[in-house]
Amino acid sequence: MTLIGRLLRVVMATALIAAAAGAAAQDAKLLPADEAMSDPSWLRFKAHLLNALAKRDQKFIIGIVDGKIRNTTDKDGIAEFRKLWEPHSASSPLWVELPKILFLGGVYVKREKSLIEFCGPYVHYKWPEEAPANAAGAIIARDVLVKAAPSADAATLQTLSFDLVNVIDWEVADENKDSRQPWVKIQTKAGAGFVPEEQIRSPLEYRACFVKGGAGWRMTALEVGE
Repeated sequence: MTLIGRLLRVVMATALIAAAAGAAAQDAKLLPADEAMSDPSWLRFKAHLLNALAKRDQKFIIGIVDGKIRNTTDKDGIAEFRKLWEPHSASSPLWVELPKILFLGGVYVKREKSLIEFCGPYVHYKWPEEAPANAAGAIIARDVLVKAAPSADAATLQTLSFDLVNVIDWEVADENKDSRQPWVKIQTKAGAGFVPEEQIRSPLEYRACFVKGGAGWRMTALEVGE
């Protein structure tokens, strides 16, 4: 066999392995969950919180933060929360990241001392233990179009609904330089493709927890990672 022939075999084998890895991840699903949908107090609080976030209402946000809130660092407390998120700033990432969490469903989580928190998004807390090792992201919508290129005008390779997928690249710019649409490159049964960033989520992204008390709901955690 010629050198070119051997190289072609290697390339083909690599492509087959990648496709198989993508297929393995795609065979698993993570269906949405929202265990607080039947609690009117949570729905009211969530609506008020989303409204405050839309208005960049620092006073409201600080008012619902628990004094011992768990942060993205190993230091708890509201002072660290202020330092990390700078809620006094109109450009704080808080105004973007927290709504993303709230728009997805969550689950009840039992903590020590019988404490029960409502935590979201479900992607982190419901991530299946039997998920394929190469699965790094979850499609969070139904009938998501997988594009052949990072562009809305590109050909559609297939559609996905709540699939776990192998992620190749989390940050891909749109082919159209005038478009601000970010894309994520994934490996599927149909090969490598692209989905809009807002339609896929990693279990390691930001998550938040809330506790219902006598004075209403309070945010007890805004964390990231494992």
